[in-house]
Amino acid sequence: MRSKLVLTGGLMAAALIVAACSPTSATGAYGTSNPAPSAAPSVAPVVVPSASTSPPAASGTAISVGSSRVGQVIVDSTGLTVYLFLADKGTTSSCNSASCVQYWPPVLTNGAPQAGDGVSAALLGTTTRGDGMTQVTYAGHPLYRFASDKKPGDATGQGLNAFGAPWYVVSPSGAQIR
Repeated sequence: MRSKLVLTGGLMAAALIVAACSPTSATGAYGTSNPAPSAAPSVAPVVVPSASTSPPAASGTAISVGSSRVGQVIVDSTGLTVYLFLADKGTTSSCNSASCVQYWPPVLTNGAPQAGDGVSAALLGTTTRGDGMTQVTYAGHPLYRFASDKKPGDATGQGLNAFGAPWYVVSPSGAQIR
């Protein structure tokens, strides 16, 4: 009886190890695609220091000013229009449900956001979302993109009332544009 228990326990442990080492879904936070894992090199790569003395590139999301049908607006690092949500309380995001972030993905950053052309660095900031991700803020407003905006200049979410309040594009001064 004891040997059957040990054998069963060993098989369960092996199954757990195999499951833990298996690849998981290729979908990351907020529906973004993550590349499939690749095989690790068998030998550590050789890194040759460069002769450059320039500082490392900034890791934060760039926020700039762009043009849309409603005028000059704040845009993300890909040139897409960003929005504020009137339901947000200060820098706290109220768009946290899976359906809300599907249509209104938050503008996230991995470092301090970078002020691009026309943007006041003093108005840029961050807030920590309920899921632990870092969201970019401008003039105290958490920033979002709209899923239907496909190219720079699109502002198809302007004035929409969804998820309990209206959404507006953001002016370079940080105010909502109606």
